Amino acid sequence: MSDLSAFPITRKWPPRHPDRLQLYSLTTPNGVKISIALEELGLPYEAHRVAFDRNEQMSPEFLSLNPNNKIPAMIDPNGPGGEPLALWESGAILMYLASKTGRLLPDGEAARWETTQWLMFQMGGIGPMFGQVGFFHKFAGKDFEDKRPRDRYVAEAARLLAVLDARLAGRAWVMGERYTIADIAIFPWVRNLVGFYGAGDLVGFDRFGEVRRVLDAFVARPAVQRGLAIPPAPAG
Repeated sequence: MSDLSAFPITRKWPPRHPDRLQLYSLTTPNGVKISIALEELGLPYEAHRVAFDRNEQMSPEFLSLNPNNKIPAMIDPNGPGGEPLALWESGAILMYLASKTGRLLPDGEAARWETTQWLMFQMGGIGPMFGQVGFFHKFAGKDFEDKRPRDRYVAEAARLLAVLDARLAGRAWVMGERYTIADIAIFPWVRNLVGFYGAGDLVGFDRFGEVRRVLDAFVARPAVQRGLAIPPAPAG
């Protein structure tokens, strides 16, 4: 049995199955990237809910694993060389899981770098820009009288959707026929933009038929359906 006692986070979230991957997360777009990937890969893991409403991401135990106080974070008890490995940043975790299993990446070095390129497109563009749209449309920023900040991010979100729409024309997924970590990174954010944020009309989402087509295919995957609900909300 793996011994994870060297990680202070395990004192706040004790593992019931220390031999499994330990995931610390929430059902946000960044969080579900990892639960979806784990479900797609069929890797055994244990999910721990980090409650932002209780500021658990600021607890000493969580900060001991991720000093950037963001989810998701993960411990692999069987990392490189058989030693435990702690990771944070969703893109890094996706790349690690794909490398560990040899799955969710296309064949060939060039195609793998191209997949990484689209993963970075999500991390540097789609995630931050869509998140700003959410702030100015759904959360505190919606009360700002000056709508220029909102409109700036709306325009950039629409531009990014147009880039993605053009990429998907004639392709089943971002990388063609092969479903990859690029899709797992991008489409939870697209779903959040038009669903939870309710910003579909604001960004003119109906113009992006290819994005809608692939979003529907993504959400229909059984592993995606499972991953979107992990970690579960507390009972009651």
